[in-house]
Amino acid sequence: MIRVAFPTSAAAIPRSISTAVSENIPKNQEEDVRKVWRNADAVCFDVDSTVCQDEGIDELAAYLGVGEAVANVTRTAMNGNARFRYRDALAARLQVMKPNNEQLEQFVNITKPKLTIGIRELVSRLHARGTHVYLVSGGFRRLILPVAELLGIEKSRIYANEILFDKQGNYHGFDTSELTSDSGSKDVGKPAVIALLKKKFHYKTVVMVGDGATDAEAAPPADAFIGFGGNVIREGVKARAKWYVTDFDVLRKDLEHDDSSDDE
Repeated sequence: MIRVAFPTSAAAIPRSISTAVSENIPKNQEEDVRKVWRNADAVCFDVDSTVCQDEGIDELAAYLGVGEAVANVTRTAMNGNARFRYRDALAARLQVMKPNNEQLEQFVNITKPKLTIGIRELVSRLHARGTHVYLVSGGFRRLILPVAELLGIEKSRIYANEILFDKQGNYHGFDTSELTSDSGSKDVGKPAVIALLKKKFHYKTVVMVGDGATDAEAAPPADAFIGFGGNVIREGVKARAKWYVTDFDVLRKDLEHDDSSDDE
């Protein structure tokens, strides 16, 4: 069995962005999240519509000529308002696409990751501080590997799904044993990944940053969730985030804040 991978998250219709921080969250709650952010041992970023401007699975679907059909499934799965079985939604999208190994490799070879403005600088700053950076995605590793390479993130710090191919290179499902292949409880998805990281590496403080409902559900066990709307704003996610930003420079500049001055 050949195991290969590519990413997915959620597609939504981009909206005009007029503010960098949500105005609806009480300032004391936002400041609590900011303090956790400044002292994080590890930061986990979602990939699609967060680290990258687009949705990897939708781009691949368009390349395969089934873009609209897959986009419809994606919008239903990631509206942030209704509960859904992520694994079923993922299976439905893949069943429409049925990419073979050759098609996937061709797509990867001709596609350059569209990094979100400011993410390079933010990741670089986190690395300089000694903060461990992870890419945690409900998508697939094969498309995320080039993203990690551009950002200087170790391959071992990618947590994502695996698509399977048979010996002839035809689509043969995906690995349902991956934690990121499902969501909806603390035992699977991004909450389970963060719990694993805390247990394995003894991190005291972990932050999740992302645009989608599966990112918001990661806290807890993540010590804080920061909603990101720099590419698309999902109202359900924005309402759940104690700190919501639309510009990675906001996060980078906040790392320069001196918490000791708040205690004087």
